[in-house]
Amino acid sequence: MRTAYRNIYSVLKLNRFIVMMVVLLALGSSGFSGLMVYDIYRKSMNNAFAINTDGSVIPLKWVAQKENLKVEVLAHLELFHTYFYNIDASNYEKNLEKALWLGNSSVDNLYRQKKADGVYNRLIQYSLVQKVLSIESELDLSNEPYQFRTSTIFEINRGTITDTYELISTGNLLVVDRNYPNNTHGLLITNYFENSLKKLKNEN
Repeated sequence: MRTAYRNIYSVLKLNRFIVMMVVLLALGSSGFSGLMVYDIYRKSMNNAFAINTDGSVIPLKWVAQKENLKVEVLAHLELFHTYFYNIDASNYEKNLEKALWLGNSSVDNLYRQKKADGVYNRLIQYSLVQKVLSIESELDLSNEPYQFRTSTIFEINRGTITDTYELISTGNLLVVDRNYPNNTHGLLITNYFENSLKKLKNEN
């Protein structure tokens, strides 16, 4: 026999089922919307768009950050080694000041050691010209701080005599805020060390 209580129980059971279905549909819809928004965001991070003069949309592919990083690191190392080793009596103070902006205390300590050893005094006294011929760097960009090993070939002109040397240096690189014009690449050399200096035989 069906009673009023049984009818109320059936209605409540049906209502609970409907509510559960609505909640599940809402959760499913929210999850699907979230996935769609994430997919759109991911695609937008890899593409930019510009408006052409005729009103059409031009897709612009962003260059991967890793590719940019390698270019920035190589340019930073070349700039530093040029400033630090491409010196003569007329430009060494200006060049070394620029080089010190590109590294931390390890670079400053090396500079002070060279100064204490009379390297720059001999540069002035004998009018030496130290010229960088080539800079080649090996990089490990897998983890920060990034490691590098640089081979710098330079020559020292003593007037009638010119000697050529190969310097091997190593260190790490940290990403820092860009500082124009002092540190345009936003990188800082740390743990800098001159590993070896070898005199090369002149070919002439």
